[in-house]
Amino acid sequence: MVLMEFSITPLGKGESVSSYVARAVRIVIDSGLKHELHAMGTIVEGEVDQVLRVLQQCFDELAKDCDRVTCSAKFDWRRGQQERLEAKVASVQARLNS
Repeated sequence: MVLMEFSITPLGKGESVSSYVARAVRIVIDSGLKHELHAMGTIVEGEVDQVLRVLQQCFDELAKDCDRVTCSAKFDWRRGQQERLEAKVASVQARLNS
């Protein structure tokens, strides 16, 4: 399993782009993959091909009516590990509480 954190934004669409971001987040939700939306992006957990497919679908959706789209993504893959979306945060919180 891999965690992919990404942010996708159209350029030239004004100061607020939340309506475009919502279109991308809808794709993430509809994918059925575990995910977490935060203030600066979205984290998706799945197999590499699944998360890359989601990213491609988000890009394709915004490209329908945006002349320029910027996207940043980072990946964290760890062999044999699953359910890392919550586990990574829980590990840090446990150390903070000890």
